[in-house]
Amino acid sequence: MADQQILDYCLSGSRAKSLNVQRLAKSYIFYLEPDLVGKYVMGDKLGEGSYGKVKECLDSVSLQRRAVKIMKRKTLRRIPNGEQNVQREIQLLRRLKHKNVITLFEVYHNDEKGKIYMVMDYCVTGLQEMIDNAPEKKFPIWQAHKYFVQLVDGLEYLHSRGVVHKDIKPGNLLLTADSSLKIIDFGVAEEVDVLLGTDEINNSQGSLVFQPPEVAGGARTFPGFKVDVWSAGCTLYNITSGKYPFPFEGQNMFRLIENICSKPVVIPEELDPVLSQLLQGMLTKDPIQRMSLLSVKTHNWCRKKHVRTSEEVPIGGHDSRHSISILPYLRCHHYSEEDFQSEDEFFTEHQLNG
Repeated sequence: MADQQILDYCLSGSRAKSLNVQRLAKSYIFYLEPDLVGKYVMGDKLGEGSYGKVKECLDSVSLQRRAVKIMKRKTLRRIPNGEQNVQREIQLLRRLKHKNVITLFEVYHNDEKGKIYMVMDYCVTGLQEMIDNAPEKKFPIWQAHKYFVQLVDGLEYLHSRGVVHKDIKPGNLLLTADSSLKIIDFGVAEEVDVLLGTDEINNSQGSLVFQPPEVAGGARTFPGFKVDVWSAGCTLYNITSGKYPFPFEGQNMFRLIENICSKPVVIPEELDPVLSQLLQGMLTKDPIQRMSLLSVKTHNWCRKKHVRTSEEVPIGGHDSRHSISILPYLRCHHYSEEDFQSEDEFFTEHQLNG
């Protein structure tokens, strides 16, 4: 069907009050009926994972941009510990407030649709996406430092609240538009009683490539905070070298476990001695001898001011102005049908960005 026929067909039928079609620069922009969840106007899908999808949304009261994770209960039931992990994440995030930890603003339950909505910070990208798009699959040292010190600050806060994340990796570290790092995904996190002076835990369900020897080797109990130190060390190793301390070679999980438990860590020669020393300390196989998070934070490499010596790895896959997908929905939400039929021109995001 030709473009004009499509347009004629769309306009000839009975149009909903909040649906509008406008022609702009030889293309058609469809203004759809806004989907509201509580006070939030839903926008387009940002991503999707095993638990559900993430959409952009806007707080219609404060006009703050947010992201909402939408999960179906029937999907969660098919995932081992799926519902329990989501409930754990909700309980933890409700009491966590830190600039480097994702903020949970509200939770909505739609029993009729069997859905859970978690409204959180809006982030424009993640470290994994950025290094995947980088030519050398890594960050310049100065840029890696900028993100890593924020990760350490976030972990320091979590540990002070008795929370062991257990799945620190680039894929769980997102960035806002102003490059603030946010730790996400607390589905496998665990609480310990810091008042008892122990962080001992007995399991970890994080990504194996980022798990320490005590986890890979099946130790019955181990210090939880040192698990996060190891995983943060693997993350730093990855974002500064483009490699993993123990890569998943040939899809052989047993070989990976063997390497994590017994093979020595080899630091790439191109990394400077101070950074190499930090990585060796964080990736010490014995958790008792492994660096504490405080030692990491006060290490010379972390405290040093790193001068920008090369181009920054950009936020890839996104418009530099971070287009707001909810604008068409907002127009329908705030204007009547008579307004749509007016000959007055409306500014669209395409015009603003053009």
